[in-house]
Amino acid sequence: MTYKHLNTQELTFIYHFWKQGTKAYLAARALRRSAETIYRVYRFLNQGKTIVQYQEHYHHQKTKCGRKSITLPKDERKYIQKQVSTLAGHQIPSLVVTSIILAVVCEPYIGYRMFKRGEFDVRQLPMKGRRHPNGYVETRGRGRTGQLGRNIDERYNDYPNYRNEFGHLEADTVQGSKHHGAVMTLVERLSKVEIILNIHHRTAECVNTHFDQWLAKIPRHLFKSITFDNGKEFAEWREIANKYDISIYFAEVGAPNQRGLNENNNGIIRRDGLKKGMDFRSLPDELIQ
Repeated sequence: MTYKHLNTQELTFIYHFWKQGTKAYLAARALRRSAETIYRVYRFLNQGKTIVQYQEHYHHQKTKCGRKSITLPKDERKYIQKQVSTLAGHQIPSLVVTSIILAVVCEPYIGYRMFKRGEFDVRQLPMKGRRHPNGYVETRGRGRTGQLGRNIDERYNDYPNYRNEFGHLEADTVQGSKHHGAVMTLVERLSKVEIILNIHHRTAECVNTHFDQWLAKIPRHLFKSITFDNGKEFAEWREIANKYDISIYFAEVGAPNQRGLNENNNGIIRRDGLKKGMDFRSLPDELIQ
């Protein structure tokens, strides 16, 4: 049975009942409350204290409720912070928690809570301690574009073993400063090989032109599928799919986690050279290579 705490209005009524000398059991009957609940307030008032002090006392006691925060010994905390600093820029907090905190015999969920409470300095890590739950769908900007083609769910049906076989690409574009210029990124899921195409402009025409030129140099059917996001630059995907006989799928709108490998690699590209302040319209091919 769930216990319902006294609200401000009920406490006011109790105070007036006490002031008028009404018996506690009668006040309990009027408020449809347990007699012991009313007696507890009466005893507090009989000590010469006010109803406001009772509320303050109640809120103070309530802060002591709930599970206490779990903390690690000082030497283990020092070890974790040292490893986090060492791996800065190379691993995300999820991997840090799994590989390091488990090494000191700590449950993963405890580690995530410690990161969330700010017990470790994770500002130098790529995600800065932020972590979305599995299945997270982004709501920012949602509704401005729709599903461009076949849903990613169909990939699981067409290629049930896609996680363990070569030939499945994830693709996206990375823009320059103030949306000036872009590069196209592709990553093969099994080998983790990253390909960057210097497309100069983030338009469907530029994407198809440079993508077509690249695929023409690749043995036919080397790649089985490509998974895009729903950006308008991929709107003419059917031309590529028909010409090279490649299955093309699209992640759900607002769900970049469905192309997590590609998104993570884009972040590495940003840190390793293609900064947000750069203009991508006139990038030399040598720099991209």
